[in-house]
Amino acid sequence: MSVRIAPSLLSADFARLAEEVADVQRGGADLLHLDIMDGCFVPNLTFGPPVVRRLAARCGIPLDAHLMVCKPDALLAELAGAGVARVAIHVEVAHHLHRSLEAIRQRGMAAGVAINPATSLHSLEDALPFADFLLVMSVNPGFGGQRFIPESVAKVARLRTMCAGREVDITVDGGVGPDNAAALAAAGATTLVAGSAVFGAEDRGLAIAELRRRANGERP
Repeated sequence: MSVRIAPSLLSADFARLAEEVADVQRGGADLLHLDIMDGCFVPNLTFGPPVVRRLAARCGIPLDAHLMVCKPDALLAELAGAGVARVAIHVEVAHHLHRSLEAIRQRGMAAGVAINPATSLHSLEDALPFADFLLVMSVNPGFGGQRFIPESVAKVARLRTMCAGREVDITVDGGVGPDNAAALAAAGATTLVAGSAVFGAEDRGLAIAELRRRANGERP
């Protein structure tokens, strides 16, 4: 499976969001990753459904929402109405994970489970049959531009083993760049979320192409 690249809007210039979205779309991004924060589950606040709705009108690639919020269920209807393609909720806050995943699917979106760096993969075992994708945080959530946690590579590999027999997408988010893209893909990651590595580059198209080349093991 070819690895997909999902630029994270958290690292974009928020004063020029429409232009930033157009830039990475032209550059070949497969998804646009949206970090939605509530100031509760993580310290920061970002944006909510009204902004997502406006972005969707300007974006021709699927919207990938990562809910770093304490009450994810409350946002699902609005995100579906805004045109979001897939939603990841955190296992750490989902009191009724099966119900929440089913609610996402019933609204026509792909359902994902996100997991923090220090959370055990065992918390995902019984949720695997009900998840369309899994999101491994390779930094602590809430801030962009953090340093990649090296142990995340082994965690992705263990998760891929847990998913044996299922072609579930494993997304990695946090500190992803050209120096770790190949290792993550080899471990079993199939979607790489990259913030600073894309939006911090002068040429976003070249940055996306380089990440994809490294992840897919292609030569220059």
